[in-house]
Amino acid sequence: MTENRVRRVAEQIKKDIGGIINYEIKDPGMAGITSVTDVKLSKDLRHAVVYISIYGSDSDKEETLEVLNRAAGFIRTEIGKRIRLRHTPEINFHLDNSIEYGAYIESVIKSLKEEENDGHDGGSGQDN
Repeated sequence: MTENRVRRVAEQIKKDIGGIINYEIKDPGMAGITSVTDVKLSKDLRHAVVYISIYGSDSDKEETLEVLNRAAGFIRTEIGKRIRLRHTPEINFHLDNSIEYGAYIESVIKSLKEEENDGHDGGSGQDN
């Protein structure tokens, strides 16, 4: 299977799973803001690892991940209806903390810049 086809199918699965999560799963255990950040497909298209970003507390994240893993069969069936593939991939959900980590790094950089600016405003009379 060509890499290009695997990448295109992964993008389509990402788009479709995002829609299914946001509009079709009606479980009260789902966190308010849940998004699909990436999909990694095996070369034979039989296995998909879906990375999910969830906004909320750690307990919200765990509960949402459990709901998604319980709904994996339903989601797989929906993907099979929407995308014509010989074999619909098995779906495994994993939590993606990269967005949170990026926000943390941004806040650290911002605080370092503020400290640097406070240190340079020591009354030297020069504008930086």
